[in-house]
Amino acid sequence: MDLMSLTALELGRKIKEGETTAVEAVEAAFAQIGKVDQTLNCYVTTDKDAALKDAEKIQKKIEAGELTGPLAGVPVAIKDNLCTEGMNTTCSSRILHNFKPTYTAEAVLNLKKAGAVILGKTNMDEFAMGSTTETSFYGPTKNPWNTEHVPGGSSGGSCAAVAAEECSYALGSDTGGSIRQPSSFCGVTGMKPTYGTVSRYGLIAYGSSLDQIGPVAKDVSDCAAILEAIASYDPKDSTSIRRKSYDFTSALTEDVKGLRIGIPRDYFGEGLNPEVKEHILEAAKTLEEKGAVLEEFDLSLVEYAIPAYYIIASAEASSNLARFDGVKYGYRAEQYEGLHNMYKKSRSEGFGPEVKRRIMLGSFVLSSGYYDAYYIKALKAKALIKQAFDRAFSKYDLILAPAAPTTAPRCGESLSDPIQMYLGDIYTVSVNLAGLPGMTVPCGRDKKGLPIGMQLISDCFQEHKIIRAAYTFEKTRTYERCPLVQTPDQKGAIKE
Repeated sequence: MDLMSLTALELGRKIKEGETTAVEAVEAAFAQIGKVDQTLNCYVTTDKDAALKDAEKIQKKIEAGELTGPLAGVPVAIKDNLCTEGMNTTCSSRILHNFKPTYTAEAVLNLKKAGAVILGKTNMDEFAMGSTTETSFYGPTKNPWNTEHVPGGSSGGSCAAVAAEECSYALGSDTGGSIRQPSSFCGVTGMKPTYGTVSRYGLIAYGSSLDQIGPVAKDVSDCAAILEAIASYDPKDSTSIRRKSYDFTSALTEDVKGLRIGIPRDYFGEGLNPEVKEHILEAAKTLEEKGAVLEEFDLSLVEYAIPAYYIIASAEASSNLARFDGVKYGYRAEQYEGLHNMYKKSRSEGFGPEVKRRIMLGSFVLSSGYYDAYYIKALKAKALIKQAFDRAFSKYDLILAPAAPTTAPRCGESLSDPIQMYLGDIYTVSVNLAGLPGMTVPCGRDKKGLPIGMQLISDCFQEHKIIRAAYTFEKTRTYERCPLVQTPDQKGAIKE
């Protein structure tokens, strides 16, 4: 039995029914990591001994009837910006290369309560700043569909690990599309919940008003079950929201009859790859055939989303990253003269070029004389974008859009042109600015065989509508495994 080819819920069921064990599942995950991770570089840290010990304990609890949840015993990978007590949490940055937190992020604790086994920490763009997982101090992650291409970012390690079956599912974080865009590039399903649904306690902040933790998995059912496990009200997080219900799996019904879906014309114009457009519109037609009511509309203000997002995110980043100064923890320069020189040298040696670029941009827009001209204007644009979505959701249950304008670019292409990389977030950043939930579901592949993802967006706290539509669409197709895991000869599947 190929345990890693199963979805998280299928594996959980087999463990519960005694067909396999949590220990065997962890062994299978590490066997797959051993086969492919040298090529893909999905993980920054793994701890096999700790994972096997946890699996043994969890297996005993499952057998004793103490753990009955659907994810008990199932191995998970955690993005490297979520704190894990005693295990390195580096944000894929040199400045935190030796940081072992003394506490665990609330979302990860919730998973552990559900009986999940943590395999390790996944690679990411440094401090989640990037769209390709190439800005990591630990080197780039490769796309399992074609290793000459990027997996997307910043949760590229998590999405590539799920696609390459190096874990059953993973956690990522989404500041401007960092779960949805790499899910599209890697042919997996990823969800960003409504802002405040999952506690940000223990998530190392990039843009505090935008960051949200979410699941990455093979299918919609897994995502719903994982979200149910990690979502909770947390008094330790001032942005956490107490919701009436944390039941997401009840939305897994094959029914979109009468569901009103808006298709924004602004998202289908210039800059969208024709193959991506064709597959997204085909997916929309499938939902229409299933009974959904489709209509084109003008969302407006789309052109302001990227500048507003990068001003707000960079401003928050420059403030959040001020704490990394070489004093209490993390990297400290070896040679320096005096305190200020130590700050300067530690930060300039510890941060990579993309992080420095965003810190400088953030410091500039917050500086005296430019605060009103840039930062305040960006906040006003953010409010207008939220109003545009409010108007849309007064008419529609869901918005259907691409997750990215193209399929995964080749390695190195985006780094040479940062502006082009920023523009790649055009379809995802508005969702974060407005605090909305969004999900990416695979909907086809281009001529090169690279995956394409459809994005579904709903109003705040309406995740069940997204899950319903995504589940209905998913039932019309079969999950495609990437070539890397399809063939018995692993090396033959990788295009070097």
